[in-house]
Amino acid sequence: MTPLSAVSSVEAVLAVCIIVLGGIVEGFGYGLSLGTSWPYTRSMPALFRRLDPEVWHRIFATGLGLGSLGILVYRPGVLELTGFVLVVLTALLGAVTLYTLSGRAPSIVPGVHDVLAYLTMVTYLLIATGSKGSLTSYLLTAIPLHAFFLVILLGGMTTGQRGFQKPIGDFVLPRTRAQAVWAAHALSVLLFVLTLAYYVQEYDAALVLVLVQMCVGMLTFMSVNRTPARPGALVMVHQMVAVLIVLSIFFSWQVSIPLLG
Repeated sequence: MTPLSAVSSVEAVLAVCIIVLGGIVEGFGYGLSLGTSWPYTRSMPALFRRLDPEVWHRIFATGLGLGSLGILVYRPGVLELTGFVLVVLTALLGAVTLYTLSGRAPSIVPGVHDVLAYLTMVTYLLIATGSKGSLTSYLLTAIPLHAFFLVILLGGMTTGQRGFQKPIGDFVLPRTRAQAVWAAHALSVLLFVLTLAYYVQEYDAALVLVLVQMCVGMLTFMSVNRTPARPGALVMVHQMVAVLIVLSIFFSWQVSIPLLG
């Protein structure tokens, strides 16, 4: 493994950790534990010792940013520049997401932020595996990721619409914006399932994971409505399965299930 591949692999792992930590932050009600200041506040050292996940989220994000800059300086290139720009944009929108939670920014902000976070992970996976193309050229061939990013966008918007520590509410027909966005999110998941079913011979593991994710998503929805301030570890699990879905598509994982073609 070359130094560039090693550092890029670390960057991909950091991106995964940031995504999962974001789920922990949301699941256990730490979204505004540091207020709307970013990246540092005076209370961070004390909260660091108390293992506040929002502090760790910001520390990992800082590490990701420094690593992306180091990679760009070490070997300037299209993917390296793309990764650095994505990290910067993700950090900026991460700061604005805090204002969404406090009701002062639109719900699309956390949705775009989440998409950028996953694109960052994919970019550093491409660098780590020695890809010579661009992120755009890869995405043009990885068709299922198009539906995946729509799911992620609408999932983040659902979080933004419900705001900080608020339920979505049970419904049959949507009565609020949060419910309408969640319904659109659910429909996008069905589109994702159909896309993976069409490409099942290449992405059968991803299809299995998405079916699991649907069950986790429904449990998360119920948990958010039951205890909106602290929906719990299910939010983290939801993000972890999403990461596994991306990895299964990127590496074309296969499972031995005859019914899947």
